[in-house]
Amino acid sequence: TAAAAGGDVCMCQTVFPAHANYRGELSAGQLLKWMDATACLAAEKHAGVSCVTASMDDIQFEEAARVGQIITIKAKVNRAFRTSMEVGIKVTVQDVLTNVEKIVSVAYATYVAKPVGDGKIQLEPVKLLSTEDHLEHTLAIERRRIRLGYEQVFHNLMQKSNKEGEYYTSEEEDAVSTDLTRVQSFELVQPPHANHHGNTFGGQIMAWMETVASISASRLCRSYPVLKSVNMFKFWGPSVVGDRLVFNAIVNNTFQN
Repeated sequence: TAAAAGGDVCMCQTVFPAHANYRGELSAGQLLKWMDATACLAAEKHAGVSCVTASMDDIQFEEAARVGQIITIKAKVNRAFRTSMEVGIKVTVQDVLTNVEKIVSVAYATYVAKPVGDGKIQLEPVKLLSTEDHLEHTLAIERRRIRLGYEQVFHNLMQKSNKEGEYYTSEEEDAVSTDLTRVQSFELVQPPHANHHGNTFGGQIMAWMETVASISASRLCRSYPVLKSVNMFKFWGPSVVGDRLVFNAIVNNTFQN
């Protein structure tokens, strides 16, 4: 891992068979772990203290990386708030034979600085060196507003759904019951899954979530689905070594493919 100036961090990794799925492509869960680790390094470099993952949103997977190719993950702090900061993440893949480079994913993550003892954290502002820095700095405040409103919107939707209390059944002949797509798994948090504070890596939790969601989707399509996008991962609280995490997944709806 090579650190650049400011809060920038760049990580390069060769995709080995252990990182890949049955198709020889980099698994989404492994990539999410790498993205979280790289972004957290950028956040900690800017803050000067340990940071934890608060959320990761707007994740799009545009290209698949295969065994033997090189993954490059660049993370940069776009804007610092009082105790949190937005980190932009860009993932590219390079074929070592053709030297062709393609964008795999672009995402935005929020990290919270952990205070040391009773001390209060007041993050320093980000130094803006380029036109791109200024643009991302401006957009970061709008993305933060959307994140803060997301919780309330979801809460309102759930309240409305519970009040209506209606259950809909599909009239399609080949419809699959949602109960058949329901998956539950348990994971024991062990030391390799946690940081030096004993807290579970956010990237590890995201990887476990991707696995259970993939199993749920496969029960519907009876094939091997590929993760295309994630609206948002939101972490409401920490977990530590020794915890047993329960993951529940179910297919909510289907579209064309």
